[in-house]
Amino acid sequence: MTTALLLIDVQQSFRHRPYWSENDLPAFLDATNELVAGCMAQGIPIVRVFHVDGPEIASNPFARASGHIRPLDGLAPFDAAVTIEKHRHSALVGTGLPIWLHGQGIRRLIVAGIRTEQCCETTTRHASDEGWQVDFVGAATLTFDMQTPAGTTLGAQAIRERTETVLSGRFATLCTAAGALQRAQQQAP
Repeated sequence: MTTALLLIDVQQSFRHRPYWSENDLPAFLDATNELVAGCMAQGIPIVRVFHVDGPEIASNPFARASGHIRPLDGLAPFDAAVTIEKHRHSALVGTGLPIWLHGQGIRRLIVAGIRTEQCCETTTRHASDEGWQVDFVGAATLTFDMQTPAGTTLGAQAIRERTETVLSGRFATLCTAAGALQRAQQQAP
């Protein structure tokens, strides 16, 4: 198989951040679980990425000591081909993931996870610049409302649309979960 799913930061840690919202969670979990099931059915390796950062204390939800570095409740269970911990926005920095991907002969990446405009977008841009073909499944990414520097609220849907706009045709192909799975099947040797 020459495709892998990068499932980025789909972890309990986010439920313990002040910006957490359940608004888009059901649709995100539906799309993500569709990807997971499809990848398992096609034998596509799934890379589980956890973000670990900050002080190693129980009150930090991104520290191992918190107990929140685990799959997000509602994510379908799966056996990861490899699990990595990252400390930067890109899953390709300082993790050994590029070596693993090259060793597996992976040429196409499907990107999904949390947060759309941060770790998912950064990993997508980085992967594209490094030569991987990237399918970005926006419906299988999750983000949250943010405050602009001017003090207005930028909604999660607008953030996702902006991310898809800047990635499309330059760094990634925008796909639905079904579309990414179909593209992977067409590319399979």
